[in-house]
Amino acid sequence: MERWTGRVALVTGASVGIGAAVARALVQHGMKVVGCARSVDKIEKLAAECQSAGYPGTLIPYKCDLSNEEEILSMFSAIKTLHQGVDVCINNAGLARPEPLLSGKTEGWRTMIDVNVMAVSICTREAYQSMKERNIDDGHIININSMNGHSVVPQSVVHFYSATKYAVTALTEGLRQELREAKTHIRATCISPGLVETGFAFKLHDSDPERAAATYESIRCLKAEDMANAVIYVLSAPPHVQIGDIQMRPTEQIS
Repeated sequence: MERWTGRVALVTGASVGIGAAVARALVQHGMKVVGCARSVDKIEKLAAECQSAGYPGTLIPYKCDLSNEEEILSMFSAIKTLHQGVDVCINNAGLARPEPLLSGKTEGWRTMIDVNVMAVSICTREAYQSMKERNIDDGHIININSMNGHSVVPQSVVHFYSATKYAVTALTEGLRQELREAKTHIRATCISPGLVETGFAFKLHDSDPERAAATYESIRCLKAEDMANAVIYVLSAPPHVQIGDIQMRPTEQIS
């Protein structure tokens, strides 16, 4: 990780869960991390914690609604002005709404598309352009995917979500191919977890908190820190090694 010291990483959805754990880990390894979310209160608190702990890097909170392209472009412009540009882009922000294919609300589907697919694509494009204009040839784009992007489980409330994560699987491989065509050494990776103990299920089952809690109580789940460790592993790989996808489940998870 030494080669990343002092360089700039963007982490989307950095206020809670996996994003917060990844942001903390990168700051611990000396990176300058721009952590974005719709609300930055928790990121500001995390930044203060990182500073108090004496971590060598810094965490810069940035307020951004990823469903709004103008806000994304404004964020990348600000990063260019203040920090030259992005060397590592971690597309972590994602959400699921309980909207089945036969009865779901269009609004919920559109929200998932906007955040899980469009925002990932826009951030990826802008991160690549940022690297290209500065002749950065060793950058890295990491998409936080899901095992739902590799198999469709028989739960109607996550079928549309699963479709958006299948899109992330395709986007990551397509990105890898385009980066090769561009004759760059920028790498593309996705990390696909099974059940991770975060607030994710509580947002999915926001009208049924007991069901959400039961999701995490049935087995020993992955922790957000496990995901952060996976990100560090991916970034630590030698420049000639590209890790395409890490699929990781709790040992006790069945599907």
